[in-house]
Amino acid sequence: MEMSSKLLEKAVAEISQLPGIGKRTALRLALHLLRQPEEQTVQLSGALKAMRQDIKYCRECHNVSDADVCEICLNPLRDKTVICVVEDIRDVMAIENTGFFKGSYYVLGGKISPIDGIGPGQLNIATLVEKVRQGTIKELIFALSSTMEGDTTNFYIYKQIKDTGVVISAIARGVAIGDELEFADEVTLGRSILHRVPFENSLSR
Repeated sequence: MEMSSKLLEKAVAEISQLPGIGKRTALRLALHLLRQPEEQTVQLSGALKAMRQDIKYCRECHNVSDADVCEICLNPLRDKTVICVVEDIRDVMAIENTGFFKGSYYVLGGKISPIDGIGPGQLNIATLVEKVRQGTIKELIFALSSTMEGDTTNFYIYKQIKDTGVVISAIARGVAIGDELEFADEVTLGRSILHRVPFENSLSR
């Protein structure tokens, strides 16, 4: 796609690197920004720069945060003894939107996937196991997507902590097998949290 402006061409090339954005959509977005007041574009670029440079990951649960500890972990009304284990921050947002869960979270940062070169060492699993073994956790809820990678990750963690006496459960299969949590509707996801089942039961399905 040849353009009369190298500056526009560079902007389009950068925007098109975003997931789901092709060259034509990138051009449309770039031209839209060009038509807006300069202040609006400057504010957008400033917000993106600040997000990239200043955002932190909570030292307690690995959720995104503006401080060293996220607002969920700092909330005294949340049950710190019940932890919901999720793949990434989108799952935290999805579950929070249901309004059903009042415990804490733990973000693994992905799922075990040998085909993609992702092993337990690339995820936040060791620190989760250590947290459980400290003896302050009463229940661990697996809320990873119902995929082979999600089930493999659940089972790997289960083997590390099954002797700790902690209650280990998994969300009910109201979320269809193969579905990602972020795409489940809030009512279905909320009910799957409320009607969670012992993890051992989920192994026999």
